[in-house]
Amino acid sequence: MTLIGGSKEARRGYSFDQVAIAPSRRTRDTDLVSTQWTIDAYSFATPLMAAPMDSVVSPASAITLGGCGVLATLNLEGLWTRYADPAHHLVSIAESASPTRLLQELYAAPVDPGLIRARIAEIKAGGVTVSVAVSPQRTAELAPLAAAAGADIVVIRGTTVSAEHVSASGESLNLKEFIHKLDVPVIVGGCATRQAALHLMRTGAAGVLVGFGGGASHTTADVIGVRVPMASAVADVAAARRDYLDESGGRYVHVIADGSMGRSGDVVKAFACGADAAMIGSMFARASDAPGHGSHWGAEAWHVHLPRGERQAMDQVGTLEEIVHGPSQRADGTMNIVGALRKAMATTGYSDLKEFQRVEMVVTS
Repeated sequence: MTLIGGSKEARRGYSFDQVAIAPSRRTRDTDLVSTQWTIDAYSFATPLMAAPMDSVVSPASAITLGGCGVLATLNLEGLWTRYADPAHHLVSIAESASPTRLLQELYAAPVDPGLIRARIAEIKAGGVTVSVAVSPQRTAELAPLAAAAGADIVVIRGTTVSAEHVSASGESLNLKEFIHKLDVPVIVGGCATRQAALHLMRTGAAGVLVGFGGGASHTTADVIGVRVPMASAVADVAAARRDYLDESGGRYVHVIADGSMGRSGDVVKAFACGADAAMIGSMFARASDAPGHGSHWGAEAWHVHLPRGERQAMDQVGTLEEIVHGPSQRADGTMNIVGALRKAMATTGYSDLKEFQRVEMVVTS
């Protein structure tokens, strides 16, 4: 702990840009490296998730990303479940001179349960794993509906998620009881500390999201002063995963980094810090075939009382497939995420992701 003044102490935390990976004395061919990721009964060719943001995941992009080995997550409280055809709204958001007000207006429309069923059916018809996201406030209402409609994985995602969420009505959502009753694997988050992660792991979640307030679409730090130093947060939650593995007698909960990964190097460092997977937003929003048309925003941006995000203009760099697997025409880490991860693993001599979590790291600033 560091004394920052008076009697106030603060713990030192490190972001991804303050750490780096140290090469070992052994290397291997990239052909001998595996990026396979398995969670519950589902296996993926890459350890990547697409964040539940309307600028990133539509039914069509979920199918495209699924074909690339990425688990794309559709926001059940987004435009795709509020409007039968939101295409022109997406264009309006990208072109708007007052995007925050427009976002608030568009997302004021009610969520349609019929559209939830239709979107899940559409993605499932594409032959990929169906992952959907809900906020803690609407989990009890929407998650059972999604599971009954055929969703394979449910993500409960908020700025910060606790093991028991108390609503304005005084009713509480006990995640342990809820997850036990829901007949699909559940991923929950965000969290940023060892203790908070342990609480979420004890609910029976299959995975825990790490991070809040650090993504490209967030202004959480500016509005409420909250930001996560992601390298430290991922390492802390990875330590909680080890503690819970002992506590539970062998139950493994996946650690999923969520936020502050704008370049492939950041994604690689997340795995080096202990992540099992990475949830990516802004990098996929740069795709020419992403639904945001070169713009990027998250759920925080349309909050009716206290928006904590902005619509961001993104340089389009290539297709979703090129951003995932290349080939890359850029040297700035915005394309070929999997290629970069495989190269880092090969350069340091590790053959799979679990081994790579043991790689040596250094503090650079």
